[in-house]
Formats: sequence, structure tokens, C-alpha cells
Amino acid sequence: MDVINSNIKFIRKQKGLTQQKFADLIGIKRSSLGAYEEGRAKPGYDTIQTISRLYRISIDKLITQDLSGLADQFVFGGVTMNPVGGDDIEGRKMRILSITVDKDNTENVVLVPEKAHATYMRGYGDPQFISKLDNIKLPFLDANTSYRAFQIEGDSMLPVKPGSYIVGEYIENWNNIKTGETYVIVSDDGVVYKRVENKINKDQTLILHSDNKLYPPVTLELNALNEVWKAVTLISTTLPDPPNDSNTVSLSQLLDRMNSMQREIDLLKQRI
Repeated sequence: MDVINSNIKFIRKQKGLTQQKFADLIGIKRSSLGAYEEGRAKPGYDTIQTISRLYRISIDKLITQDLSGLADQFVFGGVTMNPVGGDDIEGRKMRILSITVDKDNTENVVLVPEKAHATYMRGYGDPQFISKLDNIKLPFLDANTSYRAFQIEGDSMLPVKPGSYIVGEYIENWNNIKTGETYVIVSDDGVVYKRVENKINKDQTLILHSDNKLYPPVTLELNALNEVWKAVTLISTTLPDPPNDSNTVSLSQLLDRMNSMQREIDLLKQRI
């Protein structure tokens, strides 16, 4: 029996579906599904592609890797252990992304509040931990992409305010991190939202920059990196500040003035 045949049977059983229900779900006849599971026939590309999209498992993994080896950590209840990458930069080895799905098997956007950051650093790969976090639906996002919403803390990324949620798209291949764009970085050091400089090809590091220039850049070694989520939108927990009149100064304007003063002081020191 080919790997794909055994994987189809494994996935169906892990989801607790009858052959008829699973066949209906992937759009084939029950008799065809039975033939696939018994190794009497091979599924067509359309069927493989449907299963791949439905359970967010790469086609390559479906047809080449025995998923039953992940039996203790794969697809239990409403939590899916999603084989989406690896420990290497390009994600070629197996790395597990825990996600939650609704009754229609559509992936949720899991919320990671500030108070859960420390626990998330340890439990990001634990399906039971992920299942206990709240989740939301954002119908304007791509249904075939994994997203997560992280609440940010501090003022290092002003004008994005503390308490806002950054919704990030999961980045499997870390070579795709683009310098100058913003990401939620999950590492051994914490969960942060930063503007990233990609220096992987040069020295296996990322430089994390704050938009608030009062905070210096931080160098992150690649071996401390666990997850990367590209910022795609934000959910603010506060309304925008009212427009400023000529007699008021915003916090961002004040910070700009302080930064300008610091630069002038630095220039003066160089001349002395």
C-alpha cells in the first residue's frame, strides 16, 4: 500500500469520521474512498489537493511521509498539529504548528494576550495549550493561510499603542523574512513585535528594530528563534487620539523632538 493510501485512512480515523462522512467532505464516492484505504486504487491529484487544503498538510508530506508516526501529536478533537515546516531555515524538516479549527474544519485565528506571552514561549507547540486560548474569525483573511493575533506591550512600536493585537501570517521559510517589514517574533527571549532586518545569509541573525528610536536595535541569534509571524493587520483596543491643535503636542511629536535633541547632543560631543 502506498503512503498516500495509509495517510488517508489515518487522517479519517484521527478525525473520527465514517467513510461516508469523509468521502462527502472531500467530494468523492464512499466506494472510491474504500478503494483508496484498502490500497486497491490511488487517489487522483484533485483528491490529494483537497485533503491538503482541508487539513493544511503539504502535498509532499501527504504522498511521502507516514503521518501515523505523529499519532500522539496529530489531529485530536478540534486541535490540529499542522506539519508545516522544519527546524532549518527553509522549513524542510518537520516542524509542528498547533492550530485550532471550528466545526466546519476552518482554521481559527488564535488570540495570544499579553498575559499569556510567557506561557506561549513554552507552549506554542502544545495543542492542549493552544486549544485553551480564545480565538476569533476574520473572514477577510485568506482561509488557506495560518494566522495568529498577538497582543503587544510597551511603547517601542509607537504609534501602534500598547494593548493592540497584531495579526500575523505564519512564515514557514525564514529566508522569506523581508528587511524593513514588521513581524511578531517568538524566541527564547520572548514574544515581541518589531521591524526586522534579515541578516540570516550573512551571520545567521535577525536585527530587531523598534519604530520608537528611544529603543536600541536588538540582535537575535537564529538558534533562539521559534516562530515568525508577518504582520498583516492590527486590532486596536483603543480609539485614535483626537487631532492636535496648535497648542498641544502628541507623544509621537514629543519623542521626535527628544530624538532630534539627542542627535544634536551627539554631534556636539563629536566636535568637542
